[in-house]
Amino acid sequence: MNLFILGVLSGAHVVLIIAALLLLFGGQKIPELMGGLGKGMKEFKKAMKEDEPVTPPPAAPAEEKKNEPLKQ
Repeated sequence: MNLFILGVLSGAHVVLIIAALLLLFGGQKIPELMGGLGKGMKEFKKAMKEDEPVTPPPAAPAEEKKNEPLKQ
């Protein structure tokens, strides 16, 4: 985690956030939400690893360029 965020949030803040989450979603729904979040992060990381950098198309051979008309 970012150290700046850890410095801003105190223990009381974390307790209030957890209490608010329990009130909003209930104790049984939170593990399901966290599991879905974990799966989403895993899929995102997998997609980032599989994504290959875009390479430009190969340049035309010199012979083809000779036959092109000159532009003036």
